[in-house]
Amino acid sequence: MDTRSKALEYANSHQKLFMDNLISLVRIPSVSTAPEHKGDMQKTAEWLSERLTSLGMKNVQIMPTGGHPVVFAECKAAGETKPTVLIYGHYDVQPVDPIDLWKTPPFEPTQIGDNLFARGASDMKGQVIATLNAIESVMQAGDPPVNMKFIFEGEEEIGSPNLVPFIEKHKDLLACDVALNPDSGMIDDKTPTITYALRGMAYFELRIYGPKQDLHSGLFGGAVHNPAVVLADLIAGMHDDQWRVTLPGFYDKVRSLSDQERIELARLPLTEDYYLQQTGAPALYGEAGYTPAERVGGRPTLDVNGLLSGFTGVGSKTVLPAYAMAKISMRLVPDQNPHEVEKQLIAYLNEKTPPTVRWEITNLSAGWASISDINHPATRAMVEGLEAAWGIKPLYKRDGGSVPVVADMQRILGVDSVLTGFGLADDNIHAPNEKLHLPTWQKGTNALIHFFYNYGNV
Repeated sequence: MDTRSKALEYANSHQKLFMDNLISLVRIPSVSTAPEHKGDMQKTAEWLSERLTSLGMKNVQIMPTGGHPVVFAECKAAGETKPTVLIYGHYDVQPVDPIDLWKTPPFEPTQIGDNLFARGASDMKGQVIATLNAIESVMQAGDPPVNMKFIFEGEEEIGSPNLVPFIEKHKDLLACDVALNPDSGMIDDKTPTITYALRGMAYFELRIYGPKQDLHSGLFGGAVHNPAVVLADLIAGMHDDQWRVTLPGFYDKVRSLSDQERIELARLPLTEDYYLQQTGAPALYGEAGYTPAERVGGRPTLDVNGLLSGFTGVGSKTVLPAYAMAKISMRLVPDQNPHEVEKQLIAYLNEKTPPTVRWEITNLSAGWASISDINHPATRAMVEGLEAAWGIKPLYKRDGGSVPVVADMQRILGVDSVLTGFGLADDNIHAPNEKLHLPTWQKGTNALIHFFYNYGNV
């Protein structure tokens, strides 16, 4: 029996062990945005460090950053000419709020049928464990077919504020031929997917200030401009009647979708009915001239993620609020610069905000869009691995989400990423009742085993 077959046999016969490892990791409430979970973040880093050590990895380190630590490790293959894969993952998770909507305790993993419910089960502890399961299987079968390095961060869910300085500082340590990033997902459990492009992000908090304090709306309404009304007007003006963003220069550097890309995106089963079924929305909307899949994967957007102003409690209180706040994000496509987008937002506010109020914006995060070569040898190795596990060729897609580390690695390390993953669209990531579909997760482990052997034989 060859080593690949041995590795696959090991994986298939150790599913209980793999599940125990997943449950152990998911139980740790590693919520990176919450100061009260700082100890849990350290505990999770230590868990990963111990796991990597047990797999035979070398130079295992918990490396400090300006925030939560990075876990690093490496392992050399027997042949000096073997390629090096840098395996990325994040061990932090989103907050569980609103807790009352969870049907099971978020940090007590609960299996119901084929799904494991818990915060982080899909995003992305399940993906990290699938990768480690594949590596354990490979290591048990013999010498690893590729050189491996690991970088597991603890701040992805808060915008990775310390990751770029870490990569820049440790550029030589992280040198590789390609990055493997399983922080993506599949269209459905029968359709393996390669994501070759990701949107970037520019995220802001906008505050509109009026009077020095809340005022009686009967005594001052009509004489003092209401900041909530001003904010609503400004937000309403950020799109035209074709749902195009109106910030000056917003589309100047947007890379158009090629005819070939539009053909490939049309092959995806991401129809209007798909989005309606997934979301429960009564109807879709979006930029004129583009399909839903094109809008989500290949076009930039501007969205309001939160609003706050005045009295929001039960009952009535007639106040004219002193300020209004909105969280505003833009999803960006290749060639858009998040820092230029900030200037475009400032130009819009300078032009449109009346002199009756003043405004402030805070840049909360910025990330570049990315696009990778679908003909890279490592991408082909993953395509063949997914096909071996699922029995069909995977589809290529542009993802509407943001994984800034992909663009950061392109820019700093000069390497493309193979972006895959085994989460599903209905996994409720970032929401109550997050789950992981276990049969898909198990196939994903096998696909990763194939990937390592395929790429090692290039």
